[in-house]
Amino acid sequence: MNTSFPAPNPKQRGDAAEQRALRHLLDHGLTLVACNYRTPGRGGGEIDLIVRERDGTLVFVEVRARARDDFGGAGASISATKRKRIVFAATCFLRRYRTWPACRFDVVLLQADSLVWHQAAFEA
Repeated sequence: MNTSFPAPNPKQRGDAAEQRALRHLLDHGLTLVACNYRTPGRGGGEIDLIVRERDGTLVFVEVRARARDDFGGAGASISATKRKRIVFAATCFLRRYRTWPACRFDVVLLQADSLVWHQAAFEA
């Protein structure tokens, strides 16, 4: 009898990474605003997590997970194009505010068993 489970697919691994990152951020006092925010249309952007600091700062979080550090690891996979799409999506999200709150762009990297949270990882 085979009691092994099928390996998780990339979507399941990504969802698990985002949940782990969210737990970490919540444990550090941030509150969840939105998950997987997407802009409409082709070529738009997506933000994995949007959270708020205690001081009101809105934080747009990109979560990247890699099993190994080949090719630079999880952090190296965030290209200039990806950052541009995240900024575009953040701008779309911020349109709902009359005046924009303080904002920053963070990155949570998960590699093997480690989790690294880079605050203000890049700028708009």
